[in-house]
Amino acid sequence: MRILKPAVLVLTVSLMAGASSLAFAQSTVGKDAKQAGTDTKEVVKDTGKDVEKGTKSAYHATTKGTKKAYHKTTSATKKAADATVDTTKKTADKVEGK
Repeated sequence: MRILKPAVLVLTVSLMAGASSLAFAQSTVGKDAKQAGTDTKEVVKDTGKDVEKGTKSAYHATTKGTKKAYHKTTSATKKAADATVDTTKKTADKVEGK
């Protein structure tokens, strides 16, 4: 029976070492999963900030373009109205013989 005692001791030590390494592996997996979740959260935040920046840029560019088009249209309309008045006066003068 003396031969079995060292074998039992070796078997017991082996099982304990395996169990502790399994527990270590599980805690590492938990930490990795938590880190992956944190990384995902940070990526989502960064993406949201980039989308916000892009949306604001598009909004400001659209506003600027709209105002520019408004001012050009207003200016062109005034020029056209002035030209129409001038042409009407010239035509009226020709009709009247001036």
